[in-house]
Amino acid sequence: MTPQEEVARIVQWMREKVLEARARGLVFGMSGGIDSSVVAVLAKKALGESVLGLMMPCYSDPKDLEDAREVAERFSIPYRIVPLEKPFDALLEVLGEEKAAKSLPQANLKPRLRMCVLYFFANALNYLVCGSGNRSELTVGYFTKYGDGGVDIAPLAHLTKREVRAIAAFLGIPERIIAKPPSAGLWPGQTDEGEMGLTYEILDRFIEQGEAEEPYRSKILSMVQQSAHKRRLPSMLLSKEEFPFSGQEL
Repeated sequence: MTPQEEVARIVQWMREKVLEARARGLVFGMSGGIDSSVVAVLAKKALGESVLGLMMPCYSDPKDLEDAREVAERFSIPYRIVPLEKPFDALLEVLGEEKAAKSLPQANLKPRLRMCVLYFFANALNYLVCGSGNRSELTVGYFTKYGDGGVDIAPLAHLTKREVRAIAAFLGIPERIIAKPPSAGLWPGQTDEGEMGLTYEILDRFIEQGEAEEPYRSKILSMVQQSAHKRRLPSMLLSKEEFPFSGQEL
């Protein structure tokens, strides 16, 4: 499928999901990265002015905010900036935590705070929350549970990073955003590939072709297994009698 055909398919799917939910539009985070930029442009194509991009810096690289604003303004995407430094600091104080440079629990607070903000606007506007997770990240669990994984729809979930880059180029996303090292912005200098311990090229090749040299093959399989809980609904000890509509169409 060509990028043009894929874009048309995703745009139509996004419209259908909003209609099915009887919602009015879509709200999404804009981090200045390639995935969120692609989602923002696709959402604008699908729903016009009935979208809202939220830029939620939290001790982030100022260049990321600049990139997010450039995409929003270039494609006429409605947006708001909601700084999260104060609530982040307040929460650490309540928890009795000193701010640490590379604390994973603290870093994961940032996407979870962003999720709260996204759902505040979603509730206020009757919008759906649109995520930017791609197939590569979802496969190995490279996302924060109930953070950037807390969304209503995920239009890039079937696309590897390589495929997202191709669509970004087709859509006219600025080249520097396509080329810059992907990062969740968890701490200064943090990159996806550095944290995962492998490149997207290696990961995408394994996903698309089933091929990877050791030790990467074993590492990927281990990541898939360890993150399985992230891709499932919470486990529930329920019988069919307690949940009578399980497996039935309502």
